[in-house]
Amino acid sequence: MSEFHSEISQLSPATLWQFFDKICSIPHPSKHEEELAQYIVNWATEQGLDVRRDPTGNVFIKKPATAGMENKKGVVLQAHIDMVPQKNEDTDHDFTKDPIQPYIDGEWVTAKGTTLGADNGMGMASCLAVLASNEIKHGPIEVLLTVDEEAGMTGAFGLEAGWLEGDILLNTDSEQEGEVYMGCAGGIDGAMTFNIAREASRLITRCVS
Repeated sequence: MSEFHSEISQLSPATLWQFFDKICSIPHPSKHEEELAQYIVNWATEQGLDVRRDPTGNVFIKKPATAGMENKKGVVLQAHIDMVPQKNEDTDHDFTKDPIQPYIDGEWVTAKGTTLGADNGMGMASCLAVLASNEIKHGPIEVLLTVDEEAGMTGAFGLEAGWLEGDILLNTDSEQEGEVYMGCAGGIDGAMTFNIAREASRLITRCVS
């Protein structure tokens, strides 16, 4: 990662923020994640990691255990690739083409006129930072990055049995600092019928003299 496009790449821990900076630079709203997914696949390939994709578009990356940790339980780190594309009314931004512009505002990292995409960009960045580290001692690690979480859970619904081997799944898409979720978000679609009573609307006008 030699190309950074914002000041957040100087934050610590460096690897985490540099990955997030790169993620921000590649457009990835829901249903438009392909460019970012391919960047991640290319990066993992360059690192010599086992990487593959399923028919739905989810990305899987495996890293073997460090020496002496081969018998530890395998851990799956899970995040989603897409982000919610929202902008201020006075902001000219095309989420399918334009990068997010993060900046540091006091103690916070935010974005110029748009959503930041920390959900789940920081989750992805943390997963990639673990994969990139040569200092962390660990058992077998798998990273699962799903697509289209924000707009239909397409990636999660399309996940096929047998792709994951780990015993523990840590969901990085949590909202509380310092808390770890051992599990994964899920969703279901439902159709419901209600009996309703209709009333004609009445228009009331008042004249003020």
